[in-house]
Amino acid sequence: MTDTLFRNCHALVPGERGVPTIVRNQDIVVQGNRITAVRPTGQPPEPGLEVIEAHEKLAMPGLINTHSHVPMVLFRGLAEDVPIERWFNEFIWPLESNLSEEAVYWGMQLGLIEMIEGGVTTVADHYFFMDQAARAVEEAGTRAHLGWAVFGSRGRKALDETADFAQRWKGGAGGRITTCMAPHAPYTCDDGFLRASVEHAKRLGIGIHIHAAEDMNQTLASLERRDMTPIQVLDNTGVLSVPVIIAHGCGLIPEDTERLARYRDHVGIAHAPKTYLKLAMGLTPIPSLRKARIPVGLATDGAVSNNTLDILESLRLMALMQKHDANNPEVLPIPEALDIATRGSAAVLGMSDRLGQLAPGFLADIILVDTGGAHWQPPHNLAAGLVYSARASDVQTVMVDGRLLMRDRQLLTLDKARVLSEVARHMEHLARRVPEARIQVYKP
Repeated sequence: MTDTLFRNCHALVPGERGVPTIVRNQDIVVQGNRITAVRPTGQPPEPGLEVIEAHEKLAMPGLINTHSHVPMVLFRGLAEDVPIERWFNEFIWPLESNLSEEAVYWGMQLGLIEMIEGGVTTVADHYFFMDQAARAVEEAGTRAHLGWAVFGSRGRKALDETADFAQRWKGGAGGRITTCMAPHAPYTCDDGFLRASVEHAKRLGIGIHIHAAEDMNQTLASLERRDMTPIQVLDNTGVLSVPVIIAHGCGLIPEDTERLARYRDHVGIAHAPKTYLKLAMGLTPIPSLRKARIPVGLATDGAVSNNTLDILESLRLMALMQKHDANNPEVLPIPEALDIATRGSAAVLGMSDRLGQLAPGFLADIILVDTGGAHWQPPHNLAAGLVYSARASDVQTVMVDGRLLMRDRQLLTLDKARVLSEVARHMEHLARRVPEARIQVYKP
């Protein structure tokens, strides 16, 4: 780690009431793993700083992916154009029976490479064989919030083992790894299993990452079967009493939003718009959640329902889809979209005091975005360009925790050629699909 000065960048910084705004020609000083100053360009650099000439690139907080299944990149392209029931029962859960610890390790590295190249510095990941995922994060130098996904059908012993993982890696990789309990969903985990997950979370001082109300069919099925929505189930089982990331929420009803508002200080919603388009799931009601001051963050979900781990794409789709759904172009304006991508995503992970802002005292997770491409020209409005024009390939330089992971598009911590070779070696085995071997059955 070297103390660093990013010289002469346009910076996305907290403006009025903390809403992100772009200030031109700034220097950003990093000492250790923290930002110590954001100031107008021109002041001589302090002794001992390595100077990175930004040449008026756009500096912004590292992007945060609030819900993913990163090693699912291993199955990219293997479940296309099918409804969610078939997606799970005939494709995903049979394919995941082929997973091994080694495959997850290389899949996690591949996903981390894709995210680093797209400016994602932190991911909340919810998958299997998570010791291997944690190893990959440790080696990559990124930041991650990790939970070992578990179904109620696997029993309490499996839940205990996932709690052991959470304890083992809590605060790992020099503090870059945080952990959580990760019961899959209310429809795959009974109430007793969810309560046991809460007990583990409270004992370990961690939270829970769970899917809930993924689409309206799940909510309606829960109401018919139990006379409760999935969000009510989470409340009744104590899940909402601990910090929790709720993935998706496309099936939220107004009463759910009112209920979640009671827990807004530690509950957030992860929004993955491309998955919702692809699987025809509906939309997370972002305007009503924001009005209730419930944190909403951007996510990709896994690469089988999204095909990429590109948060900039998620940002663009979120803004467009909310306008289209409301039939109102004034819904989710650019500053609000950028707030979700930065402060909102950090709040969903319970890290709003450390991540999501370029400001003194915040962790030095910083990316530089090239705005010189034809698709940015002329650069009248850099904020609009960031939401509606930016591509993952525009990201040039990535720093996490004060350490450069990519500089001028050159990866510094991971061997991309080796990772691609190892993933290719597993392709044939991973693509075998035997429906009878599925690891779980989808029944909302």
